[in-house]
Parts: sequence; C-alpha cells; structure tokens
Amino acid sequence: MSDVQTTHNPDRSRYEAHIDGELAGFAEYLLTDQLVTFTHTEVDRRFEGRGVGSALARFALDDVRAEGSRQVLPLCPFIKGWIGKHREYVDLVYGARSGSTQD
Repeated sequence: MSDVQTTHNPDRSRYEAHIDGELAGFAEYLLTDQLVTFTHTEVDRRFEGRGVGSALARFALDDVRAEGSRQVLPLCPFIKGWIGKHREYVDLVYGARSGSTQD
C-alpha cells in the first residue's frame, strides 16, 4: 500500500492528498483573517479505507496550528467528527473552551 502524500493548494483553497501521483481526496476551506472554515472533505471511492481523510485532517489542522494566527470553524461533518475523536485539536476550534466537548 502506498503512502498518502498531503499538500496545501492555496490557489484552490484546499488541502489535497495524493496516492501514487493521483488525487485521492481534498479538504476545502474558506479563509478570513481570523478563521479557516472547513466546508467540505471528499475522498475518491477508489481510495477509501486507506487513511486519506485522516491524513488530510491531520495535515490541515497541523498547518493551521503552525501558521498560528487563525482558529478553525469545522462546518464539514468529517473534519468536525475527526476533531471530536482527536481531542488534541479542540484548542484550534473557534469558540471552544478548555475541556469542553464538541458534539
């Protein structure tokens, strides 16, 4: 099984995942001065079950954290659910309080 390669494509306002040079999935966002609003994540059916969505979420959220000046608004159900399972990213969520739970 090939590794998932993740990249940021700011020209298309999305994070992308590739496997063997093929686009396997992407996470789209809208950007403001204060927020990265994740609106949609999609994984090509041919690549489902290979960790593409998780790789995208982790890479995108790590990128937001490294950039340091924005919070995340996870409107996309996948990104929201992923953060709910990976509590170490809750601090990035707009309006989240320390120790709070996201539904």
